[in-house]
Amino acid sequence: MARILALDYGKVRTGIAVTDELQLIASGLTTVETKELISFLDDYLKKESVERIVVGLPKQMDNTASESEESIQEFLKKLEAKFPSMPLERQDERFTSKMAFQSMLDSGMKKKKRRDKALVDEISATLILQAYLNRI
Repeated sequence: MARILALDYGKVRTGIAVTDELQLIASGLTTVETKELISFLDDYLKKESVERIVVGLPKQMDNTASESEESIQEFLKKLEAKFPSMPLERQDERFTSKMAFQSMLDSGMKKKKRRDKALVDEISATLILQAYLNRI
């Protein structure tokens, strides 16, 4: 089996998570600057076997699209153009940032480390991926 990769897309940086090859466990991979994301994915996909990419779907509480969805749609067009045979899926990402921060608190992480927004993005990507795995 191949891995599943998940993205918590942001205008500045994007958190990335990935499954093991059996698609059982979601783990944080890294956070990259969004302007470098396509290049990072190109390198990663050459080295690792990835079955699909899951991109977070930000929604408001009333189920309408979040304001960041417009920039995500632009990114998805670039992603589809660069990797036309790669299946793309979306996963609701409501509350993932809050859940990521709470998991940092629950784990006893020091305040200085909890301020690391890149780590929050990576954990958020992991939560998006785990929610996707739970759904399929």
